[in-house]
Amino acid sequence: MEKEIYLAAGCFWGAEHFLRQIDGVLSTQVGFANGNTPNPSYEQVYTDTTGYAETVHVRYDPTRVSLLFLLRMYFKAIDPTSLNRQGNDHGTRYRTGIYYTTPHDLPFIRFALDEEATHHSKPLCVEVEPLANFYPAEEYHQNYLINNPDGYCHLPVQLFDYARNNRDLDTAHKTEQYQLLLRQIDALCQGETDTLAIRANTCALLHETFHFWWTGYYRVENNELLLGPFQGPVACMHIPFGAGVCGTAWKEKRTLLVPDVEQFPGHIACSAASRSEIVVPVRVDGTIVAVLDIDSQHLATFDHCDSYWLEQIATR
Repeated sequence: MEKEIYLAAGCFWGAEHFLRQIDGVLSTQVGFANGNTPNPSYEQVYTDTTGYAETVHVRYDPTRVSLLFLLRMYFKAIDPTSLNRQGNDHGTRYRTGIYYTTPHDLPFIRFALDEEATHHSKPLCVEVEPLANFYPAEEYHQNYLINNPDGYCHLPVQLFDYARNNRDLDTAHKTEQYQLLLRQIDALCQGETDTLAIRANTCALLHETFHFWWTGYYRVENNELLLGPFQGPVACMHIPFGAGVCGTAWKEKRTLLVPDVEQFPGHIACSAASRSEIVVPVRVDGTIVAVLDIDSQHLATFDHCDSYWLEQIATR
């Protein structure tokens, strides 16, 4: 599995070298993002007239490192309160920015920004926009500090050691738990054909493994979702098509990750204790027959790692 994000963090030589040290980052490429002229050269961008920001395209494995972890590391490498300046480099090309390619990442980006803002007395100056365009920089800029170990870098060398030594242990541990859980589900359900029994035990295994606040299924019946087997406190018994997180996941036919349920339009508050949620459609022969719904008492509990593994569980 592979995801991507584009991060502007001042001079891209040091920013790329820092980001490529993080375990779970699959590849990096430096270039120019969100400007107003086609295929710019470094010399053109350097004039600060093209609107581009020096940016690192990061491809990463979300089963090894989460977007939230990446953004927390990103904030370690920048001064997020500095406008158009990082270190001794100044100009709009050196602005900080987070550019996303899917709107589904935006809630996590906003969560990370809100979290980072609590550490500063001044407002953040980090630009957050959908990626409009990206042009790779000339080849001599790629992996610059690997090819030029004594080259200029605005970041202290200690940051590179920090990036190498700070693995996303939460995501790594979660992946190990899901891998074991899949084997348990397959062994437990081997030879079983009753769907209700399979879902009941799947709920129990998920709930016991991760200690979620609520774990259960809603099945599609007569154009609504009807409560199925679950683990946790009492819950809504009927959810209309398109209503709340569960009904929206059914309507949009996709997994929904909600880091803060209070920010989700039309959220159905079955319990005030629920803070974040993930809903995964369950398909049989291409038709959605149920949704797997999991709630947490904590914010931002679920990410793309959870969606990857829970989508596999939902096929059982």
